[in-house]
Amino acid sequence: MPGVDAQHDFLRARRHATLARLAARLRGEPNDVGVILPYEEVVAALGFVSEHSAGFAVVALEAIVGTVDRGREFDRSFRPTSGRVRSRWEHIAAAMRRGESMPPVDLVRIGEIYFVRDGHHRVSVARALGRTDIDAYVTDVVTRVGAERTITLADLPVKSHERVFFDRVPLPDNARAEISLSDPWEYGELAEAVEAWGFRSAQDRGESINRREAAYMWLQNEYRPVVEMLREADLIGRRTETEAYMRVSAERYRLLRTHRWDEDILARVIEDEGRSRRGRH
Repeated sequence: MPGVDAQHDFLRARRHATLARLAARLRGEPNDVGVILPYEEVVAALGFVSEHSAGFAVVALEAIVGTVDRGREFDRSFRPTSGRVRSRWEHIAAAMRRGESMPPVDLVRIGEIYFVRDGHHRVSVARALGRTDIDAYVTDVVTRVGAERTITLADLPVKSHERVFFDRVPLPDNARAEISLSDPWEYGELAEAVEAWGFRSAQDRGESINRREAAYMWLQNEYRPVVEMLREADLIGRRTETEAYMRVSAERYRLLRTHRWDEDILARVIEDEGRSRRGRH
């Protein structure tokens, strides 16, 4: 009896949604971890560049975590969070249980994640019935900053500042993953530091340097060599490499009033960092 089974499917999916929220609360996870991602907010944070049709594809259901134009009637795993979707949901569930074919859903892809433009109920039912993938027509959206599958609403402010940073410091695409900061405001501080570094380099050379050239020179001649020295000196610690770079760069200037790097300067910074660590212990 597909109709009766569909009713049980819906109640079970609703129960799983409730249990998932409770488990997340008991684990102390942030409230937004299980929230479906809103497309407009994600694109605003990442920076829209272009879009094009990618045609038909078979998409892993676990990669579909967002919605284009629907309210939050489903959670991030597309379990129903509201009874308002019940009638439509059970109708589709019964049809799937009878083996009826379903039209492909309409998805938008950004980086590693997908947003549903049409077919929310079909995605939800497919997941509830234990399916692992779904037929879809996909539109690819290119953004200035990529989106990993683990991205949450809380990550969007960081992503927004990251996007602005790469507008100001246009590093090559294959080097952008090297820049990682936990505090969104530090992206602005780093951008100012890179721009100042580019200005000093232009003064030394006696000629102007555009943003892209300055960013690449900073990456090659300043950032990467310093990070390598920090690795060798075991000064990264629990911070990201970018956070370690910013700390020792600020410490270098505080101690010695210089923007240069050499063995004597590094030794002084290492000595001061060692004293700071001992003081914290």
